[in-house]
Amino acid sequence: MDELNVEDEQVHQLIELSAQAQSCTACHLSQIRTKVVFGEGNPKAPLVFVGEGPGQQEDATGRPFVGRAGALLDECLLECRLTRKYVYICNVVKCRACEIENGRARNRAPRPDEIEACFNWLDQQLRLIGPLVIVCLGAPSANTLIHKNFRMLQERGTWFTSSPFARYIMATLHPAYILRQDAEGFASGRAQLIGDIESARKKVAAARKEAPPTLF
Repeated sequence: MDELNVEDEQVHQLIELSAQAQSCTACHLSQIRTKVVFGEGNPKAPLVFVGEGPGQQEDATGRPFVGRAGALLDECLLECRLTRKYVYICNVVKCRACEIENGRARNRAPRPDEIEACFNWLDQQLRLIGPLVIVCLGAPSANTLIHKNFRMLQERGTWFTSSPFARYIMATLHPAYILRQDAEGFASGRAQLIGDIESARKKVAAARKEAPPTLF
């Protein structure tokens, strides 16, 4: 974001928020992280992707989705004629959730207290960006932004309109989940992810033509 026009108040506030997050100590993950992974992409993006949390490579680089899952996400975005310069990508939790076993870090799912401690950053981040559409990558993100006990098999690709952060929100398969499947499952999961991203791209186009919501 360093090359963006900092005279733009929205962009400036997002830069400031990212800087503040770098020194966050709201939960114990701050004691084991290498870098805070705040998010990246277009700060005025109408489409935002929200994952669960950073892994090893993200923790090392400070960038979201840069490992194998990130490469798959980039491929699927490109299939839908999108790149990271047109969207914004972030996670619910900004620090890597892991356990240290025999001197080595092993990824784990963020705990409820860690999500609660980190939610303030995501809340401010999404309100500053103000996207028209949000796509949750994986059930943990959907549990946080759509509703508790989200059922991915039954509700994937369903559009919801009750989010305070975007006019439309849906969930799709996390790229890391797709990578864990066998050949047939991988092909099916990849096709579903591409289809959901394309649906989100079309939803953005439709939302831009809609009249803005009013209080009455």
